[in-house]
Amino acid sequence: MQNRTRRQWQLQDAKNRLSQVVERARSQGPQTITLRGKPAAVVVAFEEYLRLTQPPLSLVEFLQRSPLSGMELRVERSRDTGREVDL
Repeated sequence: MQNRTRRQWQLQDAKNRLSQVVERARSQGPQTITLRGKPAAVVVAFEEYLRLTQPPLSLVEFLQRSPLSGMELRVERSRDTGREVDL
């Protein structure tokens, strides 16, 4: 592949042009390295790596960070008892 938006590299090309692979990972997104024609590894920007490896938020943390955090929430329980079912 010779176009400038290459996102897939054969292993030998990636080894010979590592600085270019890294720069493109930083500027254009993940770069796939193939081995014998099959995807073998991916080079990603460090910021993307941190985002992907950060532990998921707990439900409490998620709700606390929500843009709706601090808003009054009114929850009313339905008085409906449902329908009768013959068993």
